[in-house]
Amino acid sequence: MRMNNSRRLGPFLIVVALLIFIVSLLISNSLVNALEMHVKDMEAHVKGLETHVVGLEKLVEERRQEELNKMKLWVEAMRSINSADENTDLNLALSVLESNNTIPVVVLDSCGNVNSYRNIDLPAGCDTLALVNAVVERAKEKGYVISMDMDPYDGYLNICYDESLVLSRLSDILEAQSLLLDSQSVLLDSQSRLLLRLSYYPYVQLTVVVLFFIICILAVLSSKRAEQNRVWVGLSKETAHQLGTPISSLMAWTEVLKEKYPDDELLPEMERDVARLQRVAERFSKIGSMPEPSLEDIAHVIKGVVEYMKRRSPAGVEYKMELPEEQLLVRMNVPLIEWVVENLCKNAIDAMDGKGRIVVTVGQNDDRAFIEVADTGKGIAKSQRKRVFEPGYTTKKRGWGLGLSLAKRIMEEYHKGRIFIKKSSQGGGTTFRMELKK
Repeated sequence: MRMNNSRRLGPFLIVVALLIFIVSLLISNSLVNALEMHVKDMEAHVKGLETHVVGLEKLVEERRQEELNKMKLWVEAMRSINSADENTDLNLALSVLESNNTIPVVVLDSCGNVNSYRNIDLPAGCDTLALVNAVVERAKEKGYVISMDMDPYDGYLNICYDESLVLSRLSDILEAQSLLLDSQSVLLDSQSRLLLRLSYYPYVQLTVVVLFFIICILAVLSSKRAEQNRVWVGLSKETAHQLGTPISSLMAWTEVLKEKYPDDELLPEMERDVARLQRVAERFSKIGSMPEPSLEDIAHVIKGVVEYMKRRSPAGVEYKMELPEEQLLVRMNVPLIEWVVENLCKNAIDAMDGKGRIVVTVGQNDDRAFIEVADTGKGIAKSQRKRVFEPGYTTKKRGWGLGLSLAKRIMEEYHKGRIFIKKSSQGGGTTFRMELKK
């Protein structure tokens, strides 16, 4: 039932991920399209506003030039009146002077005193001199000052003028329009950057979906691996439980045989085999729990395993050990490491069809100790090397294919080491290598 649920979980998660991706993609596309339309409308609006501002600038400049020309003409009219004699017709000059009804004008003498002024709005009760001086200050700041030479005895006059009311209002409108154009340009720039970021959003979504798929796959694989582990642990504990009864019987029968045949040479071997069966059952019972490691001489442990296997192997199998002369202490669980080496030796015997040579090497390299089990058997094809540690994989007619799978778990999960095929060739044998931290 759990396996069926695990198999259904994967497609369900894939469908959910696809639906999430499609819906979010449609939403993001609609947002991008709406924002694109908005940005285009803003661009058209900004272009229209730019055209309006440019036209307004031209109008203001033309009006400013027109007022400058009027003031120059006004100054010339004053100069004509000042230099006129009794026979000069002043009607035209007076007409020019009277025609200026919009441009504020202040006439200053050579000492800077106000001589006269016109077209300045003076509210009742206000400080007239202050208002006139304000016009003079604005004129000087803007450069609206025209000097007019008088006769050599009277010196000169400064004609200060300000923008007319119409020009002043046009300038204010131009300034407001320019500020509006700047704010619209800033807003358009921010909208364009936002649109650019949104254009990358589908790729972000795709990345999120890919990560979601990876997480789902890892979750399914983890669930499957956990379920397999539960199966192997349950199988191992059940095996240990089932072995308990016959082992107890064998121990009892051994005691009976010792009483009847105390001098029989085979009884010690039988006792050793029963003790070995007890250790096998103990190993199976420890699968699934974290065994306590102890500091042991690995060479001594491996020597004991090889000696045991040598007495119980076919006569055609030759064993050779290459062990270090000095002690090599490694923290490990002895029964489990013995079981792994025994399993490798049994596999080697099967690969050699009961006739060949097994070389067991123990050594150290940097911070690791290693055990190598080499045989002269059939070898393992390259295409099958990655599968040999998978649960259920076997080339034997009889067998469950759990030996190397459990050996890998013992090395990696319980001892934080590793086991792998160091080398193998068709007909040239196989070398398995186990590595443990010292």
